Amino acid sequence: MLATLARKYLGPYRWAVVAVLVLQLVQTLAALYLPSLNADIIDQGVVRGDIGYIWRTGGWMLLVSLGQVVASVVAVYFGAQVATSFGRDLRRDLFHTVQTFSAREMARFGAPTLITRGTNDVQQVQMTVLMTFTIMVMAPIMLVGGVILALAEDVTMSGLLLVIVPVLAATAGVIVWRMVPHFRRMQKRIDAINSVLREQITGLRVVRAFVRERRESERFRVVNEELFDTSLRAGRLMALTFPVVMLIMNMSSVAVLWFGAHEIEAGGMQIGSLTAFLSYLMYILMAVMMSTMIFMMIPRAAVAAERIGEVLETESSVVDPQAPVALVPADGAGPAPRGEVTFEHVEFRYPGAEAPVLHDLTFTAEPGRTTAIIGSTGSGKSTLLNLVPRLFDATGGTVRVDGVDVRDVTQHDLGSLMGLVPQKAFLFTGTIADNLRYGKPDATEEEMWAALEVAQARDFVEALPDGLEAQVAQGGTTFSGGQRQRLAIARAVIRRPRVYLFDDSFSALDYATDARLRAALRPQTRDATVIVVAQRVATIRDAEQILVLDHGRIVGRGTHAELLAGNPTYQEIVTSQMSLEEAA
Repeated sequence: MLATLARKYLGPYRWAVVAVLVLQLVQTLAALYLPSLNADIIDQGVVRGDIGYIWRTGGWMLLVSLGQVVASVVAVYFGAQVATSFGRDLRRDLFHTVQTFSAREMARFGAPTLITRGTNDVQQVQMTVLMTFTIMVMAPIMLVGGVILALAEDVTMSGLLLVIVPVLAATAGVIVWRMVPHFRRMQKRIDAINSVLREQITGLRVVRAFVRERRESERFRVVNEELFDTSLRAGRLMALTFPVVMLIMNMSSVAVLWFGAHEIEAGGMQIGSLTAFLSYLMYILMAVMMSTMIFMMIPRAAVAAERIGEVLETESSVVDPQAPVALVPADGAGPAPRGEVTFEHVEFRYPGAEAPVLHDLTFTAEPGRTTAIIGSTGSGKSTLLNLVPRLFDATGGTVRVDGVDVRDVTQHDLGSLMGLVPQKAFLFTGTIADNLRYGKPDATEEEMWAALEVAQARDFVEALPDGLEAQVAQGGTTFSGGQRQRLAIARAVIRRPRVYLFDDSFSALDYATDARLRAALRPQTRDATVIVVAQRVATIRDAEQILVLDHGRIVGRGTHAELLAGNPTYQEIVTSQMSLEEAA
């Protein structure tokens, strides 16, 4: 997967990759050339006392060194540019892929691991690409060139390489092999700690309200210790690598000096050749050590690449059709959509579930009428509502809007007809105006104030010092639950959709505010289809059609009076909230 990502995301930067390769080649060849020049100075200049030769060769060495520095700087510049562009493009595609996920894929992965994969995992792969351009290209050239030049200096002494290089490579290989499973576990531990940390920060008020700080601290301590232990094991192996490599390198230098001294004493080798051979040996061992550094990074990057690839290769269960039906007419060509929603023998089953959540649902929600859905907890009310905007796709039967299967319509066209107020009101970081413009990007101030007035939110927004420009924290935590719900309702109202979907959106409101809000909504939704999921009978008693759900089945259908007169399930719900006299 790492190679696949590299081919795909480095392709657009071929020219920069080629430039880096060429520059690294120039830098490495220059580095390999310098020891031979140094040997010539010693053997030809110092020993013979030729000062002119020393100046000429020294000047040439200076030029070669300068060229090496320039090539190195430019190579690092282009390498960093390519690596950061690689990370940027990878994060962009990862984000866009996640944006296409339906609720099913989001539930499968979970937010914490998706955050880790989009940040830490991408960073690991990006760093490996950068190290590849700055080290890995250089290492094999230096290794091969060093061996060739060492053989050219002295074949007998080069026999030491047959022992030194395999020992160093085998030692590094064993250490890297031991590190791979630790890196794999480390990424999972990072997922776990992100999950716990995110949950604890989000639920901080609940933790404090129930005085559970000690328990949550213990939970965090456990996952933190697991990450610590795994990182420590990997770190110990990584720390062991360099002392071992340095030990082998220093012992190799001592061996070369030992045998080289005997060669010089016997007249079979010159001092300059020994220094050059020692330099080439260092280059060879440095190439092996640099390769070891890369091989230490590659296992972790490979694990990260697998996790990234898993997300990128996951196709959403909700996709646009190849030949979509134009539900929304272009430029007024054709009749405007009415927003009629029809369920025809709809069934829904979560992946791996033994039984469906929804069974054989058939009903029609007509424009100008409110269809209310009520039932006990877990009866499938929210799941039913989520099928309309295709947050899920029905696993059986058909959901239609204006007679067209929602699976035959693009998600953009379908979404443009919907105004969804989710069960958990969520506001984005920014201002109140920014959040309202999620519903209508070109909304004017007058339209925003009108929507807030319908949602019974104008009073508290006007009381804020900055009004519409008041800042909203992530998730809307700066507002109460009821205020968040009213702002979310205003965000849907400002859109003026053909289908309003309220998923228990009035539960945080007091009865008086609930009544005023529904009264204000009625003129706004006169020609639209309204589907309301509710727990409170008072919220839905005026609906033209009430559906009673029980274990995913419709067990009652009618008005409040009709159901109160003849439906036991509805009567049970009503009597749990008010007396029959109040309900009537």
